[in-house]
Amino acid sequence: MFFKRSLLLLTTVTVVFVTGAGADDIRLPDMGSPADAILTKNVESQIGHSIMRDIRRSGMVVEDPQITEYINEIGHRIAAQTNDGEQDFTFFVVDDPHVNAFALPGGYIGVHTGLVEASRSEDELAGVLAHEIAHVTQRHIARAVHANSRQSILTTALMLGAMVLGAAGGSGDVVQGAMAVAQGTAAQQQINFTRQNEYEADRIGIGALADAGFDPHGMASFFEVMARLQPGTPDTRIPDFLRTHPVTTARIAEARNRASEYERRQSNDTTNYGIARVRMIVDRHETDEQALSYFEQRDYRNQTDIEKYGRAVAYQRAGRHPEANAIFEELAEKDPKVIAYRIGLGQSQLALEQYDEVQRTFDRALELFPRNVPIVIHYGEILLQLGKANEAHAMLLDLMNNVPPTPEQVRLIARAANEAGDEAESYYYMSEYRLMTGDLIGGIGFLRRALSIPELQEIQRIRFEARIDFIREYMTEDQLKQLQRSRPVSVAAQNGSS
Repeated sequence: MFFKRSLLLLTTVTVVFVTGAGADDIRLPDMGSPADAILTKNVESQIGHSIMRDIRRSGMVVEDPQITEYINEIGHRIAAQTNDGEQDFTFFVVDDPHVNAFALPGGYIGVHTGLVEASRSEDELAGVLAHEIAHVTQRHIARAVHANSRQSILTTALMLGAMVLGAAGGSGDVVQGAMAVAQGTAAQQQINFTRQNEYEADRIGIGALADAGFDPHGMASFFEVMARLQPGTPDTRIPDFLRTHPVTTARIAEARNRASEYERRQSNDTTNYGIARVRMIVDRHETDEQALSYFEQRDYRNQTDIEKYGRAVAYQRAGRHPEANAIFEELAEKDPKVIAYRIGLGQSQLALEQYDEVQRTFDRALELFPRNVPIVIHYGEILLQLGKANEAHAMLLDLMNNVPPTPEQVRLIARAANEAGDEAESYYYMSEYRLMTGDLIGGIGFLRRALSIPELQEIQRIRFEARIDFIREYMTEDQLKQLQRSRPVSVAAQNGSS
């Protein structure tokens, strides 16, 4: 149902936007792509934001702050080489074992856990991100709409919806069904245009890869991985033009030739690449025993630090905290600059009820890495467990005033404010959480709840009322009618157990 909703959303937004102007109203911009006349960057951003909300609501996004921080660090490093500063990017990981990645309108780039695990090096992973970033900077979705502007708008929208479905991991049957509706006399033209986009994304991406300090051969190297995986996948029944990343020997050769124009780099995998990868590996195992077995295959003395880290995380998952703590202590002492080792150590100390040591570990980590998102989020969770909600609230608020938060992080600060006794701010944060997940009525419901607090400060009342007025401007008539019938939402059930 999630993917069908995404397709419907993309179709509706595209149709409403394009048909909202008559032929005489469409003007080419003085500068930039003629695609702007069909699909502006602002509308692209709105479409991407809407689809991203659905993806988050589906529960598919990996919320692990260490993994999220890593993928954004690599993504923004590459994007800085191709971006003119006008395009924002958001990188996220999808919990899906299939080897895939995709770009949504507006700079949202998703990577499947299966792809990260399948990558053999950080350069290969960076190559995939560079390719997806190029799809965004070259505005391939807007150009696809422009290329089909003489066709039925509905047909164009459905084709784009099918592309997004395939990229995000929709089933082959759903993708085929969507494309079957969209197919017509211009099907071959769309196939060729999509393939052309893929080659252009390769060319632009390889340049960005080299400029960002990665091995420019990383993209072609991963294409070879995908080429070997494709024959045995369930999606082989989908025609080549429906694959999100069709790989041929010609395309691999072209990528190799393009990469040879740049200096070959021998870049080593960062520790954070290994950490993100093993955290996914631990999580994908169905049982604690399977996760432990995976990391206990080799003798501990012969394992790399990353393998030892994975072993410690598996011990944590299985509740074997003394063993996990011993490994984290060893790793943190050996390499104190690795944030993940300090976080793991603090978590194991908490499980062993070494409360003073926990705070010393995290306080020292914050001294070395102030406002580091994974440290602050994990420390905030621990402070709440220790009954120190005021400290958690202040620390999280400082972070979120400086770093754009995810919905789950907003939900965490709502919990901290609630446990700290700041009921009004807790309702306000929960309102923002609802808005970030697309629930406008629920967002206003929490703001109304905040306004009903007798001891509410006047400055808060003004802020909350202004926020309600702002939200109402974006609501449909049906939503406004539903709002009239709705009652204030209780935060206790929604937030108390978060």
